[in-house]
Amino acid sequence: MKPIKQREKQSNAFLVAASATVLGLLAGAILMASIGSNPFSGFWYLFRGGLMNIERIGNTLATATTLMLVGLSVTFAFKTGLFNIGASGQMLIGGLCATLVAHKVFLPRPLFLIVLIGAALLGGALWGVIPGFLKAKFNVHEVVAAIMMNWIAYWSIYYFIPAFLKGPSLETESASIAVSQSMRSPWLTKLFNGSYMNLAFFVAIAAVIIVKFILDKTTLGFGLKAVGSNRFCAEYAGIKVNRNVVISMMIAGGLAGLAGLSFYTGYSRNMQIGVMPAQGFDGIAVSLLGASTPLGVLLSSLFFGILQSGKGFMNAMTSVPPEIADTIIAVIIYFTATSVLFKRFWDAVLKRQGNKAKRKAALSEPAVKKEGQ
Repeated sequence: MKPIKQREKQSNAFLVAASATVLGLLAGAILMASIGSNPFSGFWYLFRGGLMNIERIGNTLATATTLMLVGLSVTFAFKTGLFNIGASGQMLIGGLCATLVAHKVFLPRPLFLIVLIGAALLGGALWGVIPGFLKAKFNVHEVVAAIMMNWIAYWSIYYFIPAFLKGPSLETESASIAVSQSMRSPWLTKLFNGSYMNLAFFVAIAAVIIVKFILDKTTLGFGLKAVGSNRFCAEYAGIKVNRNVVISMMIAGGLAGLAGLSFYTGYSRNMQIGVMPAQGFDGIAVSLLGASTPLGVLLSSLFFGILQSGKGFMNAMTSVPPEIADTIIAVIIYFTATSVLFKRFWDAVLKRQGNKAKRKAALSEPAVKKEGQ
């Protein structure tokens, strides 16, 4: 019985995500039609813009990489019953640590990449562990603490970049990182015809595999999920709830720090002041649409990557405003957040189909017996 229940649970999660996506696209079509544009043409150029050639595919994958890592960060916190809304600040600190290493540390390429990735991971983990500690020790709500940490990171970057990493011409951004000191790689750039595709994509894929392994195959993962399901029962069973809360936020922060690595040393190769990275909030949508599972996050980040990469091309070819794509994402988030309604609907449909199958089997059973006699 258990495998059947598990399959039903997975199919429901898929159907909920698919339903939310279809309704989001339908809302986008209605908006396009309401401003006098052809929805079919708009969607054609929206998806074509992200996939029409190898360069745009590379840009889509580069965009999806950051979303994937932030989505994993939010998902990991969700598993412990926590809401990591501080991914933007963790991205900034992870990106700052990686940018400092890129400008100040010079090592052989393989060793340098390890130090670069480790710096971003540690920076984000440090920024994530503070709300986790406050939650565990003083029961400060992680949402409040994480939002405050976002703004501390924002203003820290505002001071730190002009003071220590200022570019040669602009006060508002850091000096550009040399390609040899970044996550860019000549063979990837050549393979994807000059796109923003970089080595952080492989870091993100590795993160998906590692997070899935931790959650599904380790004692730590079992403890984290037990705390997320019912922290009081978990505590009664001997699981150290407060420790798991801190560990969960630390790992979630580290994953968001890797997103900062991807964006600031792979996609853009510099940091700007006065910008709170929107990817920290878009990752919440990625996690929700991916049903808070690592593989779901992988697929939903690719989908959102296509929308983000293609919206500019859609606007150029059809004059449909790029905000339509953002609206589609917002509607998908809305319907995903109301997933309980879709779950009830699909549960009823699947139950009805199961009852029909049982009735058919019951009706055919006497005939089978008669033939056997």
